[in-house]
This record gives sequence, structure tokens and C-alpha cells, in this order.
Amino acid sequence: MEETSNSCDLTWKIRIQFGADRGCCKVSLGQTLVLAQVSCEIISPRAVRPSDGILFINVELSPMASPAFEVGRMSDLGVEINRLLERCLRESRCLDTESLCIISGEKVWQIRVDVNVMNHDGNIIDCCSVAAIAALAHFRRPDVTVDGSEVIVHPSDEKDPIPLSVHHMPICVTFSFYEQGKYLLVDPTDKEEKVMDGKMIIGMNKHREICTLQVSGEMLLMKDQVLRCSNIAVVKVTEVTELIQRALENDRQARLSGQKFGFAESEFTESILTNQLEPEEIQITESRMDEESEEEEDMNGDLNMEKKSKVKILDHGVGMIGEGGTSTWGLEDNEMTEELQKEAKVTQPDQKDTAHATDGNLGDDSEEEGTVMLNLDSVADEKPVRGEKMGLPNSNSNRKKRKGKS
Repeated sequence: MEETSNSCDLTWKIRIQFGADRGCCKVSLGQTLVLAQVSCEIISPRAVRPSDGILFINVELSPMASPAFEVGRMSDLGVEINRLLERCLRESRCLDTESLCIISGEKVWQIRVDVNVMNHDGNIIDCCSVAAIAALAHFRRPDVTVDGSEVIVHPSDEKDPIPLSVHHMPICVTFSFYEQGKYLLVDPTDKEEKVMDGKMIIGMNKHREICTLQVSGEMLLMKDQVLRCSNIAVVKVTEVTELIQRALENDRQARLSGQKFGFAESEFTESILTNQLEPEEIQITESRMDEESEEEEDMNGDLNMEKKSKVKILDHGVGMIGEGGTSTWGLEDNEMTEELQKEAKVTQPDQKDTAHATDGNLGDDSEEEGTVMLNLDSVADEKPVRGEKMGLPNSNSNRKKRKGKS
């Protein structure tokens, strides 16, 4: 189950999710993501406190969270987070370690909190503190029975697991300062942490009890600034504590009622595609329906023709499907050539029907000379055309004139 909060007073965009296993909690603070897992085992107690259990906290910064982190080597930031969580959780005695004793001086429970940073976008300490305390409140240890010096651990199907005794929930709040404390910023991001002059971390519970306080950086703070930061921290811690309690209650109700729970059920199913479409009514006009019916009839007719057509054997190894017939290749070309030949006969006049009306081989002293091309209309009508009607001299008169001159 999960709980989210993004109110006006609380600038954090925090999201708390619990896994299917007890003691598994995932917290996202903005883009920063932390996973906390709680486990337990039976060990011998310390000689100084033989009747107290042990709370062990381990913080792991993997390169998956940020390229600045190295594998197998604890960075300065990792050491700082580890020490802060130990002071905030263990030294504040938020967990009753005396309830973890099985046999005084011989066997006690060791509670181990593994905090894995999955994505680093600033303010890791605050996110780790919320994930650690929420995982401790969600965890259940097995029940045990002591028979003399023998300890019997009962599985969950025999006896219900026992929750840890958590007195209060200390939560860290980080403040960053800029220009020698002139500007104050809550919940700084990774880029803002790189340019800050210093920071102050306050670990507090909802009862206004300060569990830890740490100031680092090259700056000096006034008393009024510290009081102002503590007042802001009270509001944020109260809001986050209520958020954790609501998330725990929702998870408890889901487990009792048999509902689905875990990380898979709390994830948002965001999708941009769908494989289901609601039916819609389409209005079709009569003309459109007629066209579709005609198309269907044509298709049915073509199918019927295909069904009726059979294969006919024309010759050895030669078959015919459909109506068949002689080849029609080249017929169009022959028709075109015939039409062109007919046009050529009409446009080119015959030598017999056409004549060039000339004066013949006239001498140099001839006074009249002319040439006439007969029209196609006159050739088609088959009417004789004479030189007199065309305004040409008669051929006989010309012959007489040539004789006289000779």
C-alpha cells in the first residue's frame, strides 16, 4: 500500500509504498528514491548491555543512484548518512531494545536496517530517515519460546509475528543556506546542494523533541535562524508522521481483508494505447447504401463467373479458361495504319486529277505567266476547271502566237 502527500504547507512530494514482505518500504522524495529492508537474527548481546537488543543500520550508495558513487567504497556522504541515522534512530531510543532480549546475557534479537539509495536527486538524508523508520514500524519479528536454555523460533503459520516496539518516529529535515545565511531553502536538490554555503539537519519527532542536530559548511547562523528552522521542521515532521501512520493502517486493512498489496499493486498503470474500442453508430445515406449494394452485386457476379468458368483443353499441353478466342494483340495497330492510309489518299491528289496550269516553256519575251494549284473540293466534285474561268489565257491561243512568231 502507499500514501502520498503534496500539500501547500509541505513542499515535499513524498510517496510511501510497502512491499509484500514485512519490513520492506520504498520512499520517493521528488526524484530521490530509497528502498529500506528490515531483517532480524538471534545473536549474543554486548557485554556492556547484556539485556538489550542491537539496532544496526547500513546505508549503501550504489552507482545506479549516481555516477559519483563507487562500488565497494563508502564515500563521505555515505559515512555522514550512516552516522546521522544511527544518532537519530538508535541514540534517540525510538526503538525499545530491551524488548528484543530473549535470554539476558546469552541471546538477543539484532534488528538490521539496510537502506539502499536507488536514485539520487538531492536530500538523501531526509528520504533515508523516512524509509528507515517506516520500515521499522512495518516489520514483524517471529515469536519465540524459551525452554530452559533452548530457544524455539516459531514460523508465521504457527504463531503470529510480533511488531517492534516503536516509541516515536524521528525524522530528519534538511535546510540549505546561501550567501552567508541570507537565503534559506528546504529540501534542496542535487544541483542546489552543490552551490550552497552550508546546511543544517534537524532530527525531530512530532512531540517537538529534537533527536539530533548537525550544522556543516562555511557559515555562521544566528539564534533566530535556528528557531525559525526548528518551527518549520515541526510542521513537516508532524505531516510526515501522519502520512506514515495512514500508510501503515491502509496496509494493515488490505492484509486483513484479503486485498492485493505490495509494490506491484501500488504502481500507477500509465498507458497511452488501448486494445478496446467502444462501438460507435455510423449514419449512412441511402445513396451510399445503394452504391455499396451495387458493389456487392458486382463482386458476387464476378465470383459467380469465376465459379462457372471451366478449363478447356485446346491441344496437347494447351488449356483455356474463360471465353477464349483468337488473339487480339496487334489489331489496334492495323486499324490505325488503315485509317492513316485512307487519309493519305484523300490529302494527296492524283496526278490525273491535278494539274499545274503553266504557260509551258515560254520565251524570255513572254508577257504573261502564272501557276495555279487546284483545290481538293474541285477534285472531289469531279468538275473540270478551265483556264478561262480562272482568268488564265487559253492554251490554243498561246500555240497560235508561238507559230506566228516562229
